[in-house]
Amino acid sequence: MLTKTERRLKIKTRVRGKISGTKERPRLSVYRSNKQIYAQVIDDVSGVTLASASSLKLEEKLPKKEMAAKVGEMIAKNALEAGIEKVAFDRNGYLYHGRIKELADAARKGGLKF
Repeated sequence: MLTKTERRLKIKTRVRGKISGTKERPRLSVYRSNKQIYAQVIDDVSGVTLASASSLKLEEKLPKKEMAAKVGEMIAKNALEAGIEKVAFDRNGYLYHGRIKELADAARKGGLKF
């Protein structure tokens, strides 16, 4: 029987075997903790983070889903400023619902193409 963490890491390695970030199409990686959510746009070929955003930068206290939507808007804005329009979405082993889905939808509205 796998623990929740072991199961997520197994899914994460399976997804990362298929998704890789390049200069033309970097990887949008999402990490969520119990209280915060973080997003990075990564070029895996050179190993460089091109843009990032997190809920730590938000001043106001919001519900978690709204916080994720704000971070999605911020990462889209930061990525577009860095000249990135297309990304490969890496959900990092998390299920695509709730906060992860809110972040992805907000990033799409902000102008990123998955």
